[in-house]
Amino acid sequence: MNLQDALAATAELCGAPLSTPALALLALDLDQYPEPAIRAALRRCRMEHRGRLTAEAVISRIDDGRPGPEEAWAMIPRDESGSVVWSEEMAAAYGVASPLLAQGEAIAARMAFLEHYRAAVAKARLDGVPARWRPSLGRDPLAREQALRALGRDPHAD
Repeated sequence: MNLQDALAATAELCGAPLSTPALALLALDLDQYPEPAIRAALRRCRMEHRGRLTAEAVISRIDDGRPGPEEAWAMIPRDESGSVVWSEEMAAAYGVASPLLAQGEAIAARMAFLEHYRAAVAKARLDGVPARWRPSLGRDPLAREQALRALGRDPHAD
């Protein structure tokens, strides 16, 4: 089945068939993504989405290696000693949440992180920006070593 047929069938199964011109535009909106990723996202749409099939519904289901919001929050360090390998979106969201964490406002920090992270990931996906990972090394040498190993780097190399 070609991609346009897969889009049409998915739209129908989601409950709102699309016209031929609408399907062509949807395919055009998705053309920057690898076809296997689109097909996997369409499968998720068929399982999870109800109503009109949109580019956002498909793009938000493309697995691009970024963790979900709750997983991203669980990965971030809670203080300066912790180290992490995180995406650019996680780092930006942490920048918003960090002052709140420093003030002891854990719930507000989490809420701010999640809101900023969701928006940043949605924008990156819409713009077709791939996930970029980098280490943030804290004071704890053991945690630094673990973060660098997770990134695939030798922590003892210069």
